[in-house]
This record gives sequence, structure tokens and C-alpha cells, in this order.
Amino acid sequence: MSASPLRLVVHGAAGRMGQRVVACAAADAAPWRLVAAIERAGHPRAGADAGTLAGIAPAGVAVAAGWDCPADVVIDFSLPEAVAGIVAACVARRVPLVVATTGLEDREREAIAAAARTIPILQSPSMSLAVNIAMDLVGRAGALLNRVGGRTDVEIIECHHRHKEDSPSGTALKFGAIVREQMRQTREAHGREGRPGGRPADEIGYHAVRAGDNPGEHTILFGMDGESFSVNVRATNRDCYARGGLAAARFLVGRPAGLYSMRDVLGIA
Repeated sequence: MSASPLRLVVHGAAGRMGQRVVACAAADAAPWRLVAAIERAGHPRAGADAGTLAGIAPAGVAVAAGWDCPADVVIDFSLPEAVAGIVAACVARRVPLVVATTGLEDREREAIAAAARTIPILQSPSMSLAVNIAMDLVGRAGALLNRVGGRTDVEIIECHHRHKEDSPSGTALKFGAIVREQMRQTREAHGREGRPGGRPADEIGYHAVRAGDNPGEHTILFGMDGESFSVNVRATNRDCYARGGLAAARFLVGRPAGLYSMRDVLGIA
């Protein structure tokens, strides 16, 4: 007997990523049933069929400012300023939440942490499975290099589309946090110009490129004397983030309250 479809709410459903979540859920081998497509009140796409908007068959679900039907899980791909509202709505309804929105500030992180005492929440700077595997590899590399000693310079180069508003990306900053935890760098440099002098040994360098429609690429360069290596991860379209969000949502359903990450989805200790 096939499993009953999971009832899915997409928050930010009219955005680029929300549309891809709707489309990928419809095509996923694991059954989903879209029950609500949420956008801010007064959104110009309000009332549009979420499936038609995503370029697939009509879903029979109109884009609206809220939902009042039963749901199993919510996936949020919206804006940072909208996160606290969807967190509060999920707590009130006791519905698990995947927060895939990036560029969060302390206010949003605090709301997520408080809500995780009541409902299961998964928050990650990237929903990409490949990115999260790369994060594990970068952590392992940093630990090994720290163990043997000697100088290693770390530079993080990230490329995204021209519309991305935050810089560096949340994913790049997370890569930096992983490196810093393992290798104990104490300072950061965001780009370089002029004559800043020799590169300090305890520095992580960040470089952000914004051009075209690049959905996301990150390179973490480890430079030693006489050799270097890089960990590179690249998205070719946005579906990797949508499918990662769906994998996270499936993972959350039935979990106890708590704050989860993509490491939990992948089973990374």
C-alpha cells in the first residue's frame, strides 16, 4: 500500500524558489499534496493557481496570505523579514517548519531557537545536499590540517546571480565558521584592494561575485607552502535547493520538537 501524501504548505510560493518547491513536489516520487501556497498580503500574484504559476498543471491551490487547512509540514523560502511570522504561525498550529530562507539576522535566529522548544524546525544556510556534504569535507580537511600544524591560508570564493541581496552568502559564512572552528582563525577579510600588506596567517578571506543567473557556486581554497587544494561545489539550477528542502521536510515529519540541520537529514555525526 502506498504512503498517504504529506500535506505541504509552501511559504514564499510565488518566489523563484517557492515555485520550484511546488514544481519539484509535484514531480517527486515520494507523494506530496500541496494544501497551501502562502505570500504576503497584497502580493501581486495573490489568487493565482500555485501550480500554474510554477509552470506545471494547475494545483487547485490559490496563492493566499494564510492557511486554515490541516498540514503536515511547511517549507519557507521567503525573505528574512517574513520568517518570524511563519515561525509564529507554525508554533500556533504545531506544524513542523523548514526554514530555507537565507540572510537571517539575530532576531530571526532567536525566534527559530525559541520555537524549536515547541515544534521541530530545520534551519540551514543551504538546502543543497551537495553543499552540506562539502561542508562535512571542509570540516574534516580543516581538522586534519590543524592536527599536523604548519601554515594554511583559507580563501572562500562564492558566485551567485545578480539578484542576490546578501553578501557574502550565508553558505560562504557557514563554510567560514566551519573552518574557524577547526583551524582557529581569528579574523576575516572581505575582498582586498590597495596595499593591505602581507596576508595574516589567522585570516579567512571572502570574495563574492554577483553576475548573471548563477544559482550558486562555492570554492574553499586551502593554500600551503608547495601545494594547495580546493573543495568546489556548484549548482546548475535551483532544483537542488528545492529537492533538498523536500528531503528536509520529509525528515521533520514525526520528529520531536528541536532544532535540526541538514547534517541530521544526511546522517552526518
